[in-house]
Amino acid sequence: MTIATPIRPDLSFDEIQAFLYAEARALDDRDWDTWLTFYHKDCPFWMPAWDDEDKLTEDPQTEISLMFYPDRAGIEDRVFRIKTDRSSATSLPEPRTSHNISNIEVLAREGSQIKLRFNWLTLSYRYGQTDQHWGTSYYTIDTAEGRPLITSKKVVLKNDRIHHVIDVYHI
Repeated sequence: MTIATPIRPDLSFDEIQAFLYAEARALDDRDWDTWLTFYHKDCPFWMPAWDDEDKLTEDPQTEISLMFYPDRAGIEDRVFRIKTDRSSATSLPEPRTSHNISNIEVLAREGSQIKLRFNWLTLSYRYGQTDQHWGTSYYTIDTAEGRPLITSKKVVLKNDRIHHVIDVYHI
């Protein structure tokens, strides 16, 4: 699958939105190989934990995180485990998901880098039960390598009291 987003450093809001939607679609379609192409090799993927009711942990190296991969190799390992059923955290069968994105904001543009914030809601269905997860994501995307790539991803899960393991496809 290819991304239909024109490539240039000054991505329009519509192109940014299309990029985010295409990443979400790859997750919903369980198209893991395509999903990985959205990430730069040095991209950290971090979901901090809530330290208390209103404060997030601030350092994935020294504090608890709900999820942390320091670079794309960690994300690739997670995808490998999902695809090969080599993880106790893998949900079998994989849930059907629907990722919904809203309130996309461009926070800053610095050269080829674009800092974004957006809200999301993911519905997932498995074993006759529907679950929902929602939160806010913070991305830095970079167009210097010819097409947009996520160079930093922070996901804030707002409903962190969950009754099962949460995985990359839930967020």
